[in-house]
Amino acid sequence: MSTLGWIITASFLGGALSVIAAGLVTFTLGAGSVSHLISYAIGALLGAVFLEILPHALEHGDPHTMAATILGGILIFFVLEKLVLWRHCHDHHCEAHDAHPPAHDHGRSGLLILIGDTFHNFVDGILIAAAFLEDTQLGIVTALAIIAHEIPQELGDFLVLLHSGYSRAKALAFNLLSSLATLVGALLAYFALSSLQEWVPSLLGLAAASMLYVAVADLIPGLHKRPELKATLQQVSLIGLGILSIWLARELIAGHA
Repeated sequence: MSTLGWIITASFLGGALSVIAAGLVTFTLGAGSVSHLISYAIGALLGAVFLEILPHALEHGDPHTMAATILGGILIFFVLEKLVLWRHCHDHHCEAHDAHPPAHDHGRSGLLILIGDTFHNFVDGILIAAAFLEDTQLGIVTALAIIAHEIPQELGDFLVLLHSGYSRAKALAFNLLSSLATLVGALLAYFALSSLQEWVPSLLGLAAASMLYVAVADLIPGLHKRPELKATLQQVSLIGLGILSIWLARELIAGHA
């Protein structure tokens, strides 16, 4: 198989397999379990940002530029969330006006997490292409490691989408569509790798900003609605489990590098 053939196959599978695996897990959960596992989603998002995305971005970019990118990204996602909220508030029947808001957030968190995940998948495609251009075996190992790394993060994304009001079928469809960015990034990298490498830190910074914003601004406040000790211990444990799953995936990548 040619190098381009390997890149196309690995980037497609690298994006789609992780989404399908995470989808199979979420499809076996009941609605009640999904609501509890929002804490896990928070941990997975924070773990992905601080253990994987930011260190990689800072390794290849200027720290001051990266900080400005993340700050700008947070402001951008704040405005995007406002726009989505305004769209649902034109008739004054939404969570901003209701005394008893609905269980989900009208798609705001889901939209933001899909945007951030698309950036992240695009960068994964660049990394896969770069590895295959160096060596076929390195490319295969890199693609397998990315699949292993993406599964816990995609599981967190699925939980966010379900919490945000998406049906399970729509959550799977949108996540699969987002995963195609891996293939797009890989193909662009194959034909113009030198110029695209300069985009990697900024794209990672925007991905980190979206995940931070969703975790801190949209998901964590909902946990405070259950302040009792038992619920708090459960939330902290599941957040820790989410962080641990990302750390284990990162160690798997490092072990095969």
